[in-house]
Amino acid sequence: MCQEANFLLGEDVMEAFKKGCETEVSNTGKEILQILIKNAEIAREEQVPMCQDCGYAVVFLELGQDVHIEGGDLYEAITEGVRKGYTDGYLRKSIVGHPLERKNTGDNTPPVIHTKIVPGENLKITLAPKGGGSENMSQIKMMKPADGVEGVKNFVIEVAKNAGPNPCPPVILGVGIGGTMEKAALIAKEALLREIGSVNEDPEMAKLEAELLEKINNLGIGPQGLGGRTFCLAVHIKTYAAHIASLPVAVNINCHAARHKEVVL
Repeated sequence: MCQEANFLLGEDVMEAFKKGCETEVSNTGKEILQILIKNAEIAREEQVPMCQDCGYAVVFLELGQDVHIEGGDLYEAITEGVRKGYTDGYLRKSIVGHPLERKNTGDNTPPVIHTKIVPGENLKITLAPKGGGSENMSQIKMMKPADGVEGVKNFVIEVAKNAGPNPCPPVILGVGIGGTMEKAALIAKEALLREIGSVNEDPEMAKLEAELLEKINNLGIGPQGLGGRTFCLAVHIKTYAAHIASLPVAVNINCHAARHKEVVL
């Protein structure tokens, strides 16, 4: 999964690149999108990483409540899988064991693992390698309920504008609204897993996504920040219940290498 996620860009992202080529008003922007398409094709054909930053291994588990894991610790098994995947696949190792001492662990472990207990007897594993450049541009804000939807719009647009070329656009924006501070950040990252081109199940959030996408692309930042309209490929919003005193909003940015791989056991 580690290797395939880094070698094989999803068809939804490739289609978004191609659509961007058709609608982009900047010749430089079109050329960049064409380069990204060619880059992804080479990565697929030659089984090499599509980006030199092979990402932090972020793993989402959906563990069926009827599943019993035998033979060892599930988290240790996932960690060993990441270790083997990044070592055997010659993927760049980007993780330091202590955030202040900055010594590389040498095998891209430990991963970040998020687990949900769900009905059923399956184990669903989703791996989403997350690059440092786009993660660094992500933000969270504890807003006042009175800020409302206009406050949310202004914050998301501000985050995109401040990010500029740094997250290697075209990007996908995952927006988490509600919950607590950590819940908003988590659902923002989960929102990035949604297929580009899919429609939000909440009609009001679907309208908000479309409005934000239009306004963000009208900023003129463009592919790789060199001008144009294809800065953002999609805005995906997830919401959760909120405290009467709170309105947390998180924006998690994904670079053009929007990688994830999913299996169900």
